[in-house]
Amino acid sequence: MSVARESGDRAQQLREKARQMNEAAERTTDPEQRQRLQEKARKLQEQIEQQGNMGSGNIRPPK
Repeated sequence: MSVARESGDRAQQLREKARQMNEAAERTTDPEQRQRLQEKARKLQEQIEQQGNMGSGNIRPPK
């Protein structure tokens, strides 16, 4: 398996995990738990974006 394929698979796994966290956040009635799940999902999305930018050579400085 190529490095690009492995990166794509990893990104897909992270996207799925972020989606699941967002869905769990929507279902929970605890505001603090909702916020934690949304924050984790947001961090995963940022990680996915950073990996994508590194792979394409478009490295952005951190916010």
